[in-house]
Amino acid sequence: MATKTKKNVAIRPLGDRVLIQRVEAEEKTAGGILLPESAKEKPKEGLIMAVGEGKTLDNGDKSTFSVSKGDRVLFTSYAGTDVKYDGAEYIIMREDDILAIVG
Repeated sequence: MATKTKKNVAIRPLGDRVLIQRVEAEEKTAGGILLPESAKEKPKEGLIMAVGEGKTLDNGDKSTFSVSKGDRVLFTSYAGTDVKYDGAEYIIMREDDILAIVG
């Protein structure tokens, strides 16, 4: 599946948040049936476009991320906040809402 994403984004997430661009929803079922726009589910998969600086720990250090820019990830259904910027749609969410790295 080809994804259309922007290379660089002028949004920089804060703290332990990441900026994700959803991958496009499937247009066909496994059996080859074409799905209308209204029947498509929002995908719970996306590409990380940017990461924050990390959460500030009690000792003042910054935590490190388990994910990095360019990773393809799976996340929970109701994770994050949808954001539109410069004609593209993104989600800003906490790293804790990411379930897995794909691939």
